[in-house]
Amino acid sequence: MAVVVVESPAKAKTINKYLGDDYTVLASFGHVRDLPPKDGSVDPEHDFEMKWEVSPDSRKHLKAISDALKDDNELILATDPDREGEAISWHLTEALAKSRALKKDTRVSRVVFNAITKSAVTKAMESPREVDMELVRAYLARRALDYLVGFNLSPVLWRKLPGAKSAGRVQSVALRLIVEREMEIEAFRPQEYWSVLAMFSTPRGQDYEARLTMLGGKKLDKFDLSTAEEAEMAVQAVGSRELFIHSVEAKPASRNPSAPFMTSTLQQEASRKFGMGARQTMSAAQRLYEAGYITYMRTDGIDMAPEAVMAARDEIKRRYGEAYVPGSPRMYKNKAKNAQEAHECIRPTDMGTAPDKLRLTDADQRKLYDLIWKRSIACQMAAARMERTTVEIGSKDGQVGLRATGQVVLFDGFMKVYEEGRDDTPDEDDKRLPQITEGEAAALSHKHSYREAFDKAASAAAETGKVKGPAALIGAEDSVLGLQHFTQPPPRYTEATLVKKMEEVGIGRPSTYASIVTTIQDRGYVRKDKNRLIPEDKGRLVTIFLLNYFRQYVGYDFTADLERQLDDISAGEADYKEVLERFWRDFSAALGETSDLRITEVLEKIDEVLAPRLYPPREDGADPRLCPACNAGRLNLRTSRAGGAFIGCTNYPECRYTRPISGGDEDNGAIGPDGKLLGHDEADQPITLRTGRFGPYVQRGEASEEVPKPPRASLPKGWALDEITLERALMLLDLPREVGPHPDDGEMIEAGIGRYGPYVRHGRVYANLPEVDEVFTVGMNRAVEVLAQKASRGRTTAAPLKELGEHPEEGGPVNVMNGRYGPYVKWGKINATLPKGTEPEALTMDEAVALIAQKAAKGGKGKKPAKAKAKTAKSGKAAKSAAKPKAATKSAKTAQGSAK
Repeated sequence: MAVVVVESPAKAKTINKYLGDDYTVLASFGHVRDLPPKDGSVDPEHDFEMKWEVSPDSRKHLKAISDALKDDNELILATDPDREGEAISWHLTEALAKSRALKKDTRVSRVVFNAITKSAVTKAMESPREVDMELVRAYLARRALDYLVGFNLSPVLWRKLPGAKSAGRVQSVALRLIVEREMEIEAFRPQEYWSVLAMFSTPRGQDYEARLTMLGGKKLDKFDLSTAEEAEMAVQAVGSRELFIHSVEAKPASRNPSAPFMTSTLQQEASRKFGMGARQTMSAAQRLYEAGYITYMRTDGIDMAPEAVMAARDEIKRRYGEAYVPGSPRMYKNKAKNAQEAHECIRPTDMGTAPDKLRLTDADQRKLYDLIWKRSIACQMAAARMERTTVEIGSKDGQVGLRATGQVVLFDGFMKVYEEGRDDTPDEDDKRLPQITEGEAAALSHKHSYREAFDKAASAAAETGKVKGPAALIGAEDSVLGLQHFTQPPPRYTEATLVKKMEEVGIGRPSTYASIVTTIQDRGYVRKDKNRLIPEDKGRLVTIFLLNYFRQYVGYDFTADLERQLDDISAGEADYKEVLERFWRDFSAALGETSDLRITEVLEKIDEVLAPRLYPPREDGADPRLCPACNAGRLNLRTSRAGGAFIGCTNYPECRYTRPISGGDEDNGAIGPDGKLLGHDEADQPITLRTGRFGPYVQRGEASEEVPKPPRASLPKGWALDEITLERALMLLDLPREVGPHPDDGEMIEAGIGRYGPYVRHGRVYANLPEVDEVFTVGMNRAVEVLAQKASRGRTTAAPLKELGEHPEEGGPVNVMNGRYGPYVKWGKINATLPKGTEPEALTMDEAVALIAQKAAKGGKGKKPAKAKAKTAKSGKAAKSAAKPKAATKSAKTAQGSAK
């Protein structure tokens, strides 16, 4: 039998089903080798020699493959069809050759398939090839570059920026995008402008809305109405004039469907429509791929296989009719210069398998498959046809002009199935217009009241505490509205828009997007709040440090160019060691320039660069660096190893003023070296919020010789720093909380938060609670219920439903028990389920012994009861003779396997 190696056991199981008994399919469980996390794993002094190490977890998987190759003389590498999959295949051959598992006559081949279906796998097996060394060299170059940056730049960060963690070649550039966007938002100054809307009514009594576009005979630009006074004059100008329909122009328009998914667009759409993060999306897609439902999910290609295109057209015709099938198939061209991650788009393996047919139980997989199926079908459907109408309204004196726009969908086409989500707001011309005739009067509507709508919005805002509707309103007439606006800062990135931006800039690749976005969050450089990525102070400092001392290496163009060079290596157009040599020559020189830097020098430099934002001008003209607390010290940038960076006073410790580097004052969330004071408890002890080695926590009092370790409580997962009040801190510090005496024995039940999360405790029994907040509210009934549930699942022996007595042959009690999956017979460690319909009370000993024997024959034997052991031990010779047939059977099985 040939030995086939794939990455995952799930994939191995599916492929084994297709290949049958002629193949042994094993999993490598991902990469089997990696560079050890220590200096010298990549040696620039010796031609960039790379020292690989087999991970402890991978040794057993390699051994299983090696053992299988002892009896088989063919190795088929069937890892994923991208660069990473090619690298895993190369690692496997290298590791197996080094362990001498590969013989001189062992045939080694590589096969790739874009989908785990019987036809795809069978076809791949008919076209084996060798490992593509050009793709492997591109992988080696990328791995060496990431190692050289990470293991040489990270120590510089640790030494020069206390509290900073590691740096990565591409992650640092992604972090820069987020930090610079946040700085844009902070530097943004809103600009006021006004717009004027009017509601008109046709002679047939149908209302429609128009926007003022001309005033005083001149076209209005966005900021021409910049004050309330100007807006009020414009409102009066519209309300006081007789208006008519100057022109009605209807133009046909069409909208084509979006291209099928590739990795980046799938992550973006899953984020827009479902709020799924990049890692969550790829995890669900991986499981769909391994189950054979979709094609490979790490790809920068949008090509669709011809057979899939024809299958999609057939399905469209069957479901929606001939009109929805375009005259010719739609062909999509790859945008990527060197799209090699997997070539084809992400699509269902069977276009006829609609989401409702799969009946997936996992919610993420179900939603994602539905999305992929709809996009794949829609991309081959006919265009949507619309009619866009523009109505120009004017006054007879030519001083005032308004415009109404709208559209009518004449044929929905692909929109019947799917429309791509948007990151921006929908266009206003999506509205429909009533029938309007050129030359007729444009009368203001008397049915509509803007003021009434505004009052409703204002009262709703007051009730919910949220800002809704316009900031201000002016209306000389109820049907004419002057609306105040302010320009908005650029939005913070979501995971989806960050991936989109990285793709636009040319950094990262499909297989790395999810890990990049995840890594910068795991390092504490970025946090996600309401799906938006916000840089932490730690992340800001790292970015500013790198921009000042390693600007080239966090440059967008430089990183994108390096990605292009890696693509050239994979295409065989560049030598990977030459690329490494050029990079290392300049990078090592930049490292050398920072060797003599002192921490204070670095902080002064960052303080200088950030000064315009850290110390904005004061309204009273005073020195922005003057400490507002003591009026004597000066503010400057400081760091603490645990809490990261903050603004502090030079008079510390006499003056303990602090604030975050993102602006504001101490109440804005700053955590300095002495923590952030939240208030005092009843005993006048200070309650502070602090950040330590293991994360944020609250503390009661101060450390002293008498109390070296004052009471502390870590913040539960999900509790944001800016939401911690004195009340919440005291709730944490007062844990564990007494719920009350247990009704059975009077022993106190407590609720608290421990190493494994929230719990209730009664004596030595701990039972988990699903939510942290329940610790503070759980009552006696709920606590007793949770503890009882835990006890029923515990290891305490439950009472038998029926005691049958001693086993007639082997000894040991035989009982009928009630289990999670129904009643069963228990003898020693053998549990035999009762057949459906069997009443536990009616079961006899003979029936029970038969069930036990059946279970034992299927491999359910465990340790026999002590009595049975003693009985068996009486005949040592019999035991030895019984062992021989077992050994013979084992060797016979091995012989059968070899024969196969």
